[in-house]
Amino acid sequence: MRGAELRGSPSARVASCAAALLAVALCAGGCSTAVPLPSFMGSANDVTGSISPGARLAPGLDVEDWRRAKGALGLALDPQGNGSPVTWDNPRSGAKGAFTPVGAARPVEDRICRAFLAEVGGSVGAKNLQGTACRDKSGEWALDDVKPWSRAG
Repeated sequence: MRGAELRGSPSARVASCAAALLAVALCAGGCSTAVPLPSFMGSANDVTGSISPGARLAPGLDVEDWRRAKGALGLALDPQGNGSPVTWDNPRSGAKGAFTPVGAARPVEDRICRAFLAEVGGSVGAKNLQGTACRDKSGEWALDDVKPWSRAG
């Protein structure tokens, strides 16, 4: 009788196997189950510690300043444009500036690049800069090289 107790009854073995299979199925199924974790998912309104791309232009520019500046940069550097300066401002933050294209646009690898002069002022302090921006196939302009510029008289 002792050996029969150790082996268990047929219904106990079936229940044990079923429980093991259920555990394996639950574990394997967890690999394909999507569970939203709000603490890991951000929203468009979240403020993060990331640095605004405009910080390369001037450290005090926030995301909205850069959005406005980037629009002006695109207009100023457009190869079909007239070469005139394009200004931008953000009344909320007080930041403002202007981009002036320098020379013609030129192809660099799979991008179109153009040199520019920039003035940035307002709440971020006055800066004169020179640099290059490049437009990729999607049409987005990105700063490639920016450094201080002084008007040598």
